[in-house]
This record gives sequence, structure tokens and C-alpha cells, in this order.
Amino acid sequence: MIGANDTSAGVGYAPLSETEDVVLATERYLNSTSFKAAFPEAGEDIKVMGYRFGRHLTLTVALAFVDRFIPDLKTYFDRKAAIHDEVQTFVTREAKTMEAVTVDINTLDDPERGEGGVYLTVLGTSAEGGDGGQVGRGNRVNGVIAFNRPSTTEAAAGKNPVSHVGKIYNLLSHEIAGKVYREVPGIREATVWLCSQIGKPIDRPLMAAAALILEPDVGLEDIEPSVAAVIDRELAGIHNFTQRLAQGELAVW
Repeated sequence: MIGANDTSAGVGYAPLSETEDVVLATERYLNSTSFKAAFPEAGEDIKVMGYRFGRHLTLTVALAFVDRFIPDLKTYFDRKAAIHDEVQTFVTREAKTMEAVTVDINTLDDPERGEGGVYLTVLGTSAEGGDGGQVGRGNRVNGVIAFNRPSTTEAAAGKNPVSHVGKIYNLLSHEIAGKVYREVPGIREATVWLCSQIGKPIDRPLMAAAALILEPDVGLEDIEPSVAAVIDRELAGIHNFTQRLAQGELAVW
């Protein structure tokens, strides 16, 4: 088994909250083939911020418009209104337990400034305006940036899938957390940490730990052996995991 290329840590959790699920589903829908066919003016640079207060969910969407589909300012706002209605319907359907849903799109728009006051781009991305960001600043490996969840500073994109534990452990920790949550009865939420030591085999982390939120009347002693067995099994099969990662079967957002 190859040795870790670094001393680093990864953390993952399961399941996603309803807000996280809706945010991720909304971005995927806005960038789907069907949505682009219906709204070709919608560019690929899309950011969705979800904020829940009680049972009221507010989504703020930044969506770059492609200018060749927008001949004038009226068309821009007409198409923005149509997109808003479509997204509002989609989110209301997805947010099953929410009592109210608010969707706001391109809130910086100012019609009084003309074309300079709306989100028009040539390529459908903010990069042409110099707003490129940096590696590691974007989505976490599970597709969302959740500010009240544990996370690491490791950037997974562009790193090798064989020994770069900053990449491997970040994705594997989410995978293990998901399997612990799905396979072990009595768990409401699981968070898994993996910490490596440089040069040590990647299937033998320095630390593998799980923090669990349990269902009522479930004791830690009831589920601890099962959780440990899932973690041990997944670490033993890490070669298969890195092969899947190398072959592109696992998304790195």
C-alpha cells in the first residue's frame, strides 16, 4: 500500500440537511441539460446561497446571463422573471418540510444603470470579469459549503488520487460517514475524521474517528462495534476507492 504524501486530515458527514439538499439540487437543476435547453441565456457560473430561518428558506441565486441571447434590457428582465418562476416552482417542490420559500436572483441588478447594471457576460461565467477565485475556495467535495459543518483547508481538485491524502481522505470521510449513517440503525447523523502521517500507508491513518448523533433510546455501546466495522472495512478497501477516484467515478466539485 502506497504511503501518504502528506500529513493532513479529511472530514465528512452524513446526511445532508434539507437546506443543503435543496441548495445542491437547485444548482444541479440550473446547470442541467433540460434547463439550458429551456433557458439558453443561463450561463454555467451559478452560485446558490441557502438561508433557513425556522421553516422559511431563502435562496439567493447569482446567475450569469449569456449576452448573445439578450438583445436588450427588457429581454433580460423578462427572461430573469421567467427563470425566477421556474426556480421558485422547483424549490417549492424540493423543500418539502418548509412552510415558505423565497427565491431571489441577481439581487445586484439595477435597471437604472442600463446594461452596466445587470449580470451580462460573454461566456456565461464571471471569470471574464477577473473574479476567478482560488483553488480550495469553492465547493467542498460533497458539493456545498456549509458554514456550520466541520471542514478542512485541503483542496481536492487537481491532486493525484493515489497518494494525496488531502484529496483521498476528504472524499473517503464523506463516503464512510454516508455508509455509517445508512448501514447502522439508530444513527441520526455521522461525522468522520481521518488523519494521516506522511509516508505511512494510506489504509492505516494515524486517526480514524466518528462523532455520532443517536436516535432516542440508542446507546453508544449498542452501535459502536458496527460503526467501527464499517470504518475498518472501508479503510481495508481503500485501493478500490482510489481506483474509482482515478477513473472519474467520484465527483470532485
